[in-house]
Amino acid sequence: MSAYILGVLFIIIHLFANECIPANKIRRRKWLSFSGGLAVSYVFVYVLPSLHREQQLIELYSDNLTMESELYFIGLLGLLLFYGIQKTFHNQSKSHVPLLWLQIVFFTIYNLLIVYIVMASDVSGIQAVFYGIAIGLHFVAVAHDLWRENPEQYNRVGRYVIASGIILGWILGVYVTLSSFAQALIFAFVSGAMVLNVLKNELPHERQAHFPTFAFGVVFYTTMTIALKFFFEW
Repeated sequence: MSAYILGVLFIIIHLFANECIPANKIRRRKWLSFSGGLAVSYVFVYVLPSLHREQQLIELYSDNLTMESELYFIGLLGLLLFYGIQKTFHNQSKSHVPLLWLQIVFFTIYNLLIVYIVMASDVSGIQAVFYGIAIGLHFVAVAHDLWRENPEQYNRVGRYVIASGIILGWILGVYVTLSSFAQALIFAFVSGAMVLNVLKNELPHERQAHFPTFAFGVVFYTTMTIALKFFFEW
């Protein structure tokens, strides 16, 4: 049941993401600062430790690995690939339609992989709610960034294309079971791309940030995650 609720939530977020962001300049700064604080905390207290745990697990069950950092290389590849795509896009005119759609396609695949990992991980209950909030806010930030690049194209077609990626990732996560090694590779690739997107797009710029709200988001999410991991042994 948690998988279906999360899937519907993620689809709604991408269709109506910009409606969630306050129009008032001060409130928008605080909202984006709080969201950025949660995203940064999520990367450091969940994504990176989980990547380390996955690396240890594949070393334990695979005889083909010779180093202690294979998944980190995959994560670095994900970061490099997404950075290259975004760099190429920003170096061109924003009206360059093929590059705009290339970026939308890449983020569709990115969201598909994130949703697949969430669904395939069988998270449920309070854990699903807590991680769903963090990923949902991350999706809001991604959608808002794409909307700023080309509002008309994004509202008319782009958001539906990206939402279709979420639907496909949802279906694959529920009905397709890959090996733990394949899932670890996907998680590592997505983790590298997520680190880039969080630090590049969600970490508020100094002039646009409301630091007390950002710090509160970091402390709040970190404290809650550690407490829930302790009590529920995640």
